[in-house]
Amino acid sequence: MPSLPNLTADLGAVWLTFRLATVTTALLLLIGTPIAWWLARTRSWWKGPVGAVVALPIVLPPTVIGFYLLLLMGPDGAVGRFTVWAGIGLLPFTFWGLVVASVFYSMPFVVQPIQNAFEAIGERPLEAAATLRAAPLDAFFSVALPLAKPGFLTATILGFAHTVGEFGVVLMIGGNIPDQTRVVSVQIYDHVEALEYAQAHWLAGGMVAFSFLVLLALYTLTGRKAR
Repeated sequence: MPSLPNLTADLGAVWLTFRLATVTTALLLLIGTPIAWWLARTRSWWKGPVGAVVALPIVLPPTVIGFYLLLLMGPDGAVGRFTVWAGIGLLPFTFWGLVVASVFYSMPFVVQPIQNAFEAIGERPLEAAATLRAAPLDAFFSVALPLAKPGFLTATILGFAHTVGEFGVVLMIGGNIPDQTRVVSVQIYDHVEALEYAQAHWLAGGMVAFSFLVLLALYTLTGRKAR
């Protein structure tokens, strides 16, 4: 069993990871829902480029994403200059810098399930709402959102789980600051580097169990939808 100092550090990393995943998932649902709705409904030429940008984190190495976000949020980047001007300070190597990076990195895992759910609704329910004189905004909240509920549930599970499992992006943007940017994946890396395999096993085993439960919940949800 880990010693008390290691246990305290491990629990701190777990708590920070939980906070990061919770905040990131909430922001992604707020930001990703209108993007998913637009992608599901638009016939614009911009649908392809916007969809490709949203999906970029699926194919790009995390270190590439982290590198460019670091430049963007650094003192010479556009975002960095704005945050300094606004009195916020620089975001790299802070918790909120991790949030920004995680929102971008987990974006497709939230937007795509919601987009698929919106596309599966089709036009008829919304047309029926329109015949009952429902405004577009009313139809969205009273018809589209309830019908897309399974997609939102899938998006929440995937977004949270993907954020928990981040390594390359958070290491590039946050570094390795205890209780500020050191998440579970980085803590495991530190244990392995220090040849503390027993402590690494505790955290890594917890991650395996968590990942299994997430996939089990996801496949259970998918099975119920299929029936």
